[in-house]
Amino acid sequence: MVATKKKSVCMTEGPLFGKILLFILPLMATNLLQTFYNAADMMIVGLSSEPDAVGAVGITGAFISLVINIFVGFATGANVVVARHLGAREDDRASRTVHTSLVIALLFGTVSALVGLLISRPVLSLMGAEGKLLELATLYTQIYFSGVPFLALTNYLIAIFRAKGDTKTPLYILAAAGLLNVLLNLFFVLVTGLSVEGVALATMISNVFSALLLLLKLSRDSGPCRFRFRLLCLDRFAFKKILYIGVPAGIQGSLFAISNMLIQSSILQVNNAMVPVDSPYQPVVKGSAAAGNLENFAYTAQNSVYQAAITFTSQNAGAAKYERIRRVMLCSYTITFCIATLFSGTIFLLREPLLALYDVVPGEVGTLEYIAFDAARLRMIYMYSFYFLLAFMETGCGVLRGLGRSISSTVISLVGACVFRVVWLTTVFRAIPTLDIIFLSYPISWAFTALTQFLCVVFALRHLTKTRHTDFDP
Repeated sequence: MVATKKKSVCMTEGPLFGKILLFILPLMATNLLQTFYNAADMMIVGLSSEPDAVGAVGITGAFISLVINIFVGFATGANVVVARHLGAREDDRASRTVHTSLVIALLFGTVSALVGLLISRPVLSLMGAEGKLLELATLYTQIYFSGVPFLALTNYLIAIFRAKGDTKTPLYILAAAGLLNVLLNLFFVLVTGLSVEGVALATMISNVFSALLLLLKLSRDSGPCRFRFRLLCLDRFAFKKILYIGVPAGIQGSLFAISNMLIQSSILQVNNAMVPVDSPYQPVVKGSAAAGNLENFAYTAQNSVYQAAITFTSQNAGAAKYERIRRVMLCSYTITFCIATLFSGTIFLLREPLLALYDVVPGEVGTLEYIAFDAARLRMIYMYSFYFLLAFMETGCGVLRGLGRSISSTVISLVGACVFRVVWLTTVFRAIPTLDIIFLSYPISWAFTALTQFLCVVFALRHLTKTRHTDFDP
């Protein structure tokens, strides 16, 4: 019991800035380790004899996100509901929510795996992948989706640990899983001579490893979140609340993935206009994929503030401490600005050695190497110059979700980011089909969405302060 208390953070009492920061740091490290899974795939697969391997793994990201973001959204719902019950000292409801969440993880993880296996090839083909690039990307996704049920279980278990204020346990376990993933990547690529199939197998095995260890650790918890096989259930009340928060979050994540798939398709159009399909490799795809993979580290770092904002807001909303939520919001915006600026600036300054890890290096003008590096550099300029806007957008979204305004948050994000980007691609990009136009759509959509999320949080807090209503509101 003593050990559990030391690991958990009291979010409803005492100073906030230090607690949020201490909560974020192991959470950030955990998220960065998860991001390293995919980054290790792309870095190490670049050491294989297949020149299109990096691009093949890179173009699958948006499609994989499209399928798995549904259960990731439900994991957000589990985080919010468990945290609310803990904040309100409703231990029995917290326990039922935990066990309902794990059943949901297995159900939706299995469904996601089956859907991904069935539609991977036709979807990647519709995105514009052809020939060898299509074959490699399809092989990678099909092996990856075979392990998705364990990936789903891992995400839900991490959400439960975070809801009770424990960010260190997921860190330690994912550190071990990340090391295993890297070692397996090296073994499959360098020893057995595999390419994309090798890194996909390594990721799948690591997901199984992390899910089983997290489940074992939760079974030894001494609080209301302790896992017991006999308590697994689909509690109607818990299921409804998880869906209320999770469905909008899942839809938002999946529709974001659709907009990113359209952007990936547009990047393929630019690539095909610059080089023939039968080139040794597709340089624009490779360069953009490498830069996008590095972006994931900056995104993951600032996204830890989004997740902290959800948990701190949820617990204080459960305790009806709305003035404290305002301080949570101020602290979160300050921290996320610093993190986003630090990570994006550092990656941009170190772009040459970092891109070299993906076999993207400067070359002479007109060569495939030059085209790949220029595409990566251009993407970084547009993204990193305004990355703090994305951080503000994510944090506002997290506070709204913690307040139970998941539908409002989803609608704002979909209109401000997804719909805007789709309209942009079908109008502005169609008139001026360049990489600059594609990447410019990101900072514009971030600015609009961040401002709207902030205003919505302000109005929601005013309403809750007046009504003192602690339940989930539409």
